[in-house]
Amino acid sequence: MVKTTSKDAQDLFRALRSAYAATPTNLKIIDLYIVFAIMTAVIQVVYVGIVGSFPFNSFLSGVLSCVGTAVLAVCLRIQVNKENKEFKDLPPERAFADFVLCNVVLHLVIMNFIG
Repeated sequence: MVKTTSKDAQDLFRALRSAYAATPTNLKIIDLYIVFAIMTAVIQVVYVGIVGSFPFNSFLSGVLSCVGTAVLAVCLRIQVNKENKEFKDLPPERAFADFVLCNVVLHLVIMNFIG
């Protein structure tokens, strides 16, 4: 039973790796940005768990900034993906402009929340 489960997991990872190899480079860059934003949020949460959360507004602002940026990047990835038929008429430049504008608004709110 354990052998088949391990083999199934290896086959699944191979299939995912081969499918991801066909992903365009611009989507891979966005994926890397999303992973970076989430890992930054995780590092901040671990730091607060170890050291403490004295300036709690700063902690919340940092984590919400990372998570909000990751969510906006996921939206950008959905809009830029050529296989997505819902956004086929939307040019990638417009999607990126929306991403930048939403990030500016997000970070203005975050800066206001810090105090």
